[in-house]
Amino acid sequence: MSDLTARNEPADHQAVYIATQWQLMWWRFQRHYLAMISLFVVAAFYLVAAFSGFLAYADPSASEAYRALIPPQPIHLFDETGWNPHVIGFERIRDPMTFKLVYAPNPELKVPVRFFAHGFEYRLFGIIPANIHLVGVADGNAAEVIHLLGTDEQGRDLWSRLMVATSVSMTIGLIGVSLSLVLGVLLGGLSGLLGGTVDMLIQRLIEVVRSVPVIPLWMGLAAAMPRDWSVLQVYFALTIIISLIGWTDLARVVRGRFMALREEDFIVAAELIGASKLRIIFRHMVPSFLSHIIAAVTLALPVMIISETALSFLGLGLRPPAISWGVLLQQAQNVQAVALSPWLMIPVIPVVVAILAFNFLGDGLRDAADPYGH
Repeated sequence: MSDLTARNEPADHQAVYIATQWQLMWWRFQRHYLAMISLFVVAAFYLVAAFSGFLAYADPSASEAYRALIPPQPIHLFDETGWNPHVIGFERIRDPMTFKLVYAPNPELKVPVRFFAHGFEYRLFGIIPANIHLVGVADGNAAEVIHLLGTDEQGRDLWSRLMVATSVSMTIGLIGVSLSLVLGVLLGGLSGLLGGTVDMLIQRLIEVVRSVPVIPLWMGLAAAMPRDWSVLQVYFALTIIISLIGWTDLARVVRGRFMALREEDFIVAAELIGASKLRIIFRHMVPSFLSHIIAAVTLALPVMIISETALSFLGLGLRPPAISWGVLLQQAQNVQAVALSPWLMIPVIPVVVAILAFNFLGDGLRDAADPYGH
């Protein structure tokens, strides 16, 4: 290219020739508008997970029989006097046809709502003691008068439980993928780098793991878990088991990439100077296709989340008093309960939105990381 041509090129076009791999990946990712929107949606989910105690205004485990199956109470920001955040209260009346106690909204009963109000105590990030919540009331207990998404059959506030459930379900997927990432890169890297007997043994192990039927396996594991285990113990056991099953796909991708890279000059040079196999894998090989690993991990996250949700829904994963999306949806197994209290199906919405957002984000990252894409 002549100097005159180079001077006449636009600046952004010239930047392509000196851009790093990450810059090129980011520029391509920005053209994937659905993936960009999904990035903000996923970030919002993890913000909710991080500040679940702040967003929840009621103790998610506190139950009261007289608050059972209260319909949702949306916040109204204005009334005839202007700015006045409030919810419309309910009064219990007896249905003249069925003689059952039902809740009827009373427009004259307005409950003022305050933002950044004091409430029940929690630990921010699991460490810092705090009692400030996004929504509350001036006097009294917010859990007794505000139910943004209604209550369940035991009178527990569904909004507060959904915030905590988001924290559990999103983190269990992230931790499970992290463990699967380590196993997949390590075993897949050794398989592709060493070859021979090691490759054969690891590939047979992958085939054995993939051949095990999932539902019978989970039923057996659910029966084997001690009933006296705490919620934390079951949580970590479930995370480890999901990661031990989910590492095989990534391991095969890494193996294929390593088999293509192990004859490259920089790998041969690292072996000649005496670098260990682990150093070659994590210091030289993995960074060469890190963008592909990020895309694969992003696509694996929704699988982890839907696995936990489905297993908990079937009673094979987390169990009450644990709170997750699957545990919340257990109450939606009764068709009659759903017909009479449709707000019990609300936890389905974040599950669907999170899974779609992760898939769209993974598609965008995969396209951006593809060096042969257009």
